[in-house]
Amino acid sequence: MSDNQHLDTTAITAGRRGARGLSAEISTSTVWSSDGLSSTHEEIVRGRRGKAYSRYTNPTVRQFEEAVAELEGAQDALAFASGMGAIATVIFALCSPGDHIVAQQQLYGGTLALLAGPVRRMGIEVTFVDATMPGAFAGAANKPRTMLVIAETPANPALAVADLAEVGAIGAPFTLVDSTLATPLCQQPLRHGVNISLHSATKAIGGHNDALVGVIAADTDIIDAVWAHSVLHGAAASPYDAHNALRGIRTLAVRQQRQCTTAAMLASWFATRDVCTAVHYPGLATHPQHALASRQMTGFGSVLSFEINGGSAACARFLQAVELVRPATSLGGPETLVCHPASSTHHGLDPESLSASAAGDGLLRISVGLENPADLIADFERALTKSQS
Repeated sequence: MSDNQHLDTTAITAGRRGARGLSAEISTSTVWSSDGLSSTHEEIVRGRRGKAYSRYTNPTVRQFEEAVAELEGAQDALAFASGMGAIATVIFALCSPGDHIVAQQQLYGGTLALLAGPVRRMGIEVTFVDATMPGAFAGAANKPRTMLVIAETPANPALAVADLAEVGAIGAPFTLVDSTLATPLCQQPLRHGVNISLHSATKAIGGHNDALVGVIAADTDIIDAVWAHSVLHGAAASPYDAHNALRGIRTLAVRQQRQCTTAAMLASWFATRDVCTAVHYPGLATHPQHALASRQMTGFGSVLSFEINGGSAACARFLQAVELVRPATSLGGPETLVCHPASSTHHGLDPESLSASAAGDGLLRISVGLENPADLIADFERALTKSQS
């Protein structure tokens, strides 16, 4: 890729390796034969640069990794069986008992549960901070054994925005940003000094609800270190899912453009409805971190959330009333989806964590799809009315 090539072009050209086929081939083999003892040993020593066993590396998965690395402006990338497989592998690859992690309190529920449960159980200290407070990350990352700083921006589900420049400037050995809601088309954390950019590529990168895959992008030495643990952790990406996610990359730019435009329109519309007590979307001038988001993002994403009168009971009536929009917990696909995070994506968190993540009883999260905005507004108007009955 040339230095001045636009990202929407890179989404089409990335990860092709000069192949003549316009669709990536799916390499289904889990193992490759060799010429004998010495050649088998050589391939094993080569690790992810060899061809021995698909848990080590797979040609289709490798093409997907190369495409993500190009989009992120990274030296390399590494794929996993899911976004949670990615974050868990990174944590346990880089951190040991006695180490310290700083993480924002506004995170995806699964990440919060991982940090509060298994990570702490393994003797790793975790400090949670409010990402919306300037200096919060740096202030908490001053311990001698701070090994990793974790941010998610925009954050799921209430779209808090973390300052990428602040995170990138922290002197901890490693910094990681979950950039799932932004995608590489709207935000590139590595360009702000962050060490690792992470995506649940199941979401907008794959974009069609048919690929379960996670990915990180970073410098080669970090990727190699995480890979060495990943082959033992075992959360290897499926070539079928990697193929679908690579296909999704080809249309990512046009999908994001349409979905971001519709999301901004819907956010403005929800803000005019009396039943909505708050609307969360970084593209709104009323968002408390709109100026920050405008500096570090080239688009504001396809996810928004809003709060309505009546708490969980009103949300339940809303979910029952939608007809075009589908109640579901994922995001980034072609269909517009709505979920109630407090009872789904963030279910099981203790009350303090639930409150800190802003996943209140009256909050609903919308993943905007590719439908006509007028049809979506008609569906939402009907559901809002019924939510208050």
